[in-house]
Amino acid sequence: MRFTERGHTPADRARSCFSSRENMYIAIAGNIGSGKTSLTEILTREFGFVANYEDDNNPYIGDFYEDMNRWSFNLQIYFLGKRLNQVLAMIRGNQDIVQDRTVYEDAYIFATNLHESGLMSTQDFQTYMQIFELSNGLAQKPDLLIYLRASVPTLISQIQRRGRAYEMSISKDYLQRLNERYNHWIEKLYPGEVMVVDVDQEDFVLSADSRERIVAQVAGRIQEFRLKNDNQ
Repeated sequence: MRFTERGHTPADRARSCFSSRENMYIAIAGNIGSGKTSLTEILTREFGFVANYEDDNNPYIGDFYEDMNRWSFNLQIYFLGKRLNQVLAMIRGNQDIVQDRTVYEDAYIFATNLHESGLMSTQDFQTYMQIFELSNGLAQKPDLLIYLRASVPTLISQIQRRGRAYEMSISKDYLQRLNERYNHWIEKLYPGEVMVVDVDQEDFVLSADSRERIVAQVAGRIQEFRLKNDNQ
């Protein structure tokens, strides 16, 4: 199976519906190394959405992986500020968006895990959550959340494949704890529409067939969103 010519792909059929009144907001959620940035690039290329990428230049990130207890609050506050800037830009803008990681993950997955693991003090965590609640009041819930579910061996393989030096010290236990929080959040807490991609089975970075299957699924969700809004 290969991509068909432009004009006849699922992405092109969905793009033909993009003249509706409202813009669509797709968010991609998943653990470290699950492929969020790669899928963001694929979807922006296929559907013409604007990408909001996670900031890889967080000045605290290298220090954090060396000493999580010391730098956890600084790291999370920096990410939260960057995410808030993205939210404000989305409010001001009038574009279809694909976002690489959400503000919800910062709070409910990463900050909560750090606090409950003893790597962020209760005082720092409470301060962080107060700031998060302010930004969350501004945030629009995604029209579609794509959750990239991956086992720890897959995450480790992909982390090693992309070769970021500061990620080489991430432990299996840390990734497993994050996976457990992600699965609980998706299955029990998150109230919106979710599309789950099993990254263990769908290597959309290396497999054209996997990319095409995922693009087709997303195209269907986009068409449903456009048609629903047009009928309101």
